[in-house]
Amino acid sequence: MLNNKKVAVVLPAFNAELTLERTFNEIPKDIVDEVILVDDASSDKTVQLAKKLGITTIQHQHNRGYGGNQKTCYEAALKSRADIVVMVHPDYQYTPKLITPMAGMIAFGVYDCVLGSRILGRGALSGGMPLYKYIFNRMLTAVQNILLGQKLSEYHTGYRAFSRELLQSLPLDQNSDDFVFDSQMLVQIILAQFRIGEISCPTKYFPEASSINFSRSVTYGFGCLAAAISFRLKTLGLYSYPYLDLVRRR
Repeated sequence: MLNNKKVAVVLPAFNAELTLERTFNEIPKDIVDEVILVDDASSDKTVQLAKKLGITTIQHQHNRGYGGNQKTCYEAALKSRADIVVMVHPDYQYTPKLITPMAGMIAFGVYDCVLGSRILGRGALSGGMPLYKYIFNRMLTAVQNILLGQKLSEYHTGYRAFSRELLQSLPLDQNSDDFVFDSQMLVQIILAQFRIGEISCPTKYFPEASSINFSRSVTYGFGCLAAAISFRLKTLGLYSYPYLDLVRRR
């Protein structure tokens, strides 16, 4: 626990057999009370390895997509009565060693959501992020900041921590089951006026780490822009999309 708050780590997994153990071994067990892995119908031995490691494991019988996986992750974490939930990808692209400071920023009431940013500092390119992805990230983030009225360094990290109150407040079931879930969730968080913090996070790109290809990146980018535009339309009173209808400001 951290400041008398239960901390749960959720691992949205898909074919993570080769990197899961390295990720799990770096999770700070002194403050993390439970680790929950949701397997999205992997074709490798992710589930068997997770159970061998003693991880609470949930298995989708059919692939539900990255967003669908997260929905199950957060539902399971809330059922476990977690006060703070940290999402870490089990592909070892992000170091779990930052779970403690990220969870601490929530445990002591500084923020409601904390993002592990690959862009703060100079870690992205040195960690192997492809140049086109770095440029794409910077351009997309700039447009999103303008539309959403924020100053975040990036919206596209998969390393995130949330308070229980935040997760209970958002209509996450209305979000996409695909990768754009992340951006839709951030739009909901901003609309509800939860506090967002960032921490610099090194990243590692290597063959075993998961990554979407160029065509899916383009589709994802347009989805992120659509989410930011939907926020602007909502705040201007011009139109409200279903996934924003149930969001209530704090």
